[in-house]
Amino acid sequence: MKDTICPNHLNKSLKDKTISRREFIQGMVATGVTAATASALWSTEVSAQVQKKGGHFKMAIGGGATSDVLDPAKFSESFMQTTGFGLRNCLTELNNEDQLVPELAESWETNADASIWQFKLRKDVEFHNGKTFDADDAIASVQHHIGEGTQSPAKAILAAVKELKKIDANTIEFTLESGNVGFPALLTDYHVPMMPVINGELDTESGLGTGPFSLKNFEPGVRAELERNPNYWKEGAGHFDSAEVLSIVDVAARTNALITNTVDGADRLDLKTLERVKKSPNINVIEASGSQFYSYVMLVNQAPFDNPDVRMALKYGIDRQEILDKLLYGHGYIGNDNPIGKSYPYYAELEQHEYDPDKAKFHLQKAGINNLEVPLHAADAAFAGSIDAAVLYGEQLKKAGVKLNVVREPNDGYWSSVNKKKPWSATYWNPRASEDMMFSTAFAIGAPWNESFWENSRFNELLVAARVEQDDNKRREMYTEMQQICTDDNGHVIPIFANYVFATSNKVAHDRIASSWDLDGVRCLERWWFA
Repeated sequence: MKDTICPNHLNKSLKDKTISRREFIQGMVATGVTAATASALWSTEVSAQVQKKGGHFKMAIGGGATSDVLDPAKFSESFMQTTGFGLRNCLTELNNEDQLVPELAESWETNADASIWQFKLRKDVEFHNGKTFDADDAIASVQHHIGEGTQSPAKAILAAVKELKKIDANTIEFTLESGNVGFPALLTDYHVPMMPVINGELDTESGLGTGPFSLKNFEPGVRAELERNPNYWKEGAGHFDSAEVLSIVDVAARTNALITNTVDGADRLDLKTLERVKKSPNINVIEASGSQFYSYVMLVNQAPFDNPDVRMALKYGIDRQEILDKLLYGHGYIGNDNPIGKSYPYYAELEQHEYDPDKAKFHLQKAGINNLEVPLHAADAAFAGSIDAAVLYGEQLKKAGVKLNVVREPNDGYWSSVNKKKPWSATYWNPRASEDMMFSTAFAIGAPWNESFWENSRFNELLVAARVEQDDNKRREMYTEMQQICTDDNGHVIPIFANYVFATSNKVAHDRIASSWDLDGVRCLERWWFA
């Protein structure tokens, strides 16, 4: 059946700024409205949103830990990601239209096989301390993640960098082990912002950057207080006089802070109480559909999860539709144990892993197991509702002869004491700028954030080959096969992709909301303003 396009839905998306001009006009034309009228509607709404300077903006984030530090190589969740993009810029970025654009790089070019990349850097950009950004800073900032002994998750995505050299004060050159046609997208990663070299050493700890705000005060896992950078180089960005990022992991407390006007925005809303939030006259609820997924990840180097049949049994043992309905209330779509969601250009429609307790039993029997009892560790720090979903998953698994013991973990320290340490635990992933970046970060052999310690030689062979393949159809075939391998073999049970659902006070204004990441590509501090 063909989807029906609803003008009311398009108008709401326009007011919420979750749709591009092209998408809006195309959608309205499909409903019978002329292109000229649709264009006028767009212009009227956009012109009403005049960007203004001033005010103190407070954002409540459902992440943060006392172990948080300002070194971006150690960022792991939304509290530091939001703070980090308030302080610093990368060489490239995904804009609010989810398009790859230059940021501190002014432009780039490559050779025929995409193995050598030259980046021209913007001139006259200053760090918060007045130092001019140059090639030495860019080189040191990248090398911070690829040097020997680094534990940065970005090491995996930059592993192909064989040489990095300075051409002149505003030009750097990357030489890769092999070509990668999507290399510039890798430099959007929030772990790889530009930092200053001071007295011959890269300053990773002070928070100095070229971003819209400078750091006033930092309390790990509690708050980051920021002041507007009066010399910010980017036009039409960095509007607030000051900003505060608050870690409020408890979703009820975070929502209450929003409703009582203690904060101006809150992420990761509790979908069970969303309708109540929507009824608040001074709050705007915003929703963007992307490729954020919720997952229960197994350590495949530990029994019983080292057996692929056990993994497959647990994938057939989950009722994804019920999880979607009862956890997300429809604010998302069903997953298939494949980390590549619908927003990626090479997303593949694969045969769905349906809920089938008999198939689950079959795979357990192949593994030589009649009854399986396993613990599953979860906390709201992983994703809101992860414990409730785990309990529901346990009920579903009973029909397959699996006893699931849900272990409720504390939020504080979850990512350091549970993730990649407990045999089976809740996790979540935001999308990356490309399939290669997602796979390289979380699924490649030896990647620091390969949470399941999964190793598949065919997958890695395709990962390398796809980077240099310039025939789009052949690349699509490779990425399709890689997604199939992930679905059938990896250590992730990915039942759902979750929409980004967050809210602001009606004082807050913005342009189109990016769907590449939560909170407008995690750049709410830079992109939003008070109306």
